[in-house]
Amino acid sequence: MRTTLTIDSDVLEMAREVAARRKIPFKSVINEALRAGLKEVEKPALQRDYTTEPHPMGLRQGRNLDNIQELLAQVEGEDAR
Repeated sequence: MRTTLTIDSDVLEMAREVAARRKIPFKSVINEALRAGLKEVEKPALQRDYTTEPHPMGLRQGRNLDNIQELLAQVEGEDAR
């Protein structure tokens, strides 16, 4: 099948070099590269487990996390709203 593609100049040069080195037609290099690339694109991305490391925050004496509204009032002041 014949179609028109716009290929970046660096990719074009690499493909021509590969074709010359392997002594195969340019279109064969492009077809092989597209097949290999499309197989890679179809693979699901590798995902790593996301983990966080806990760090002690050192809550000051007299502060309590049970009532966030009260804690904010203590830290920011009553007029912060």
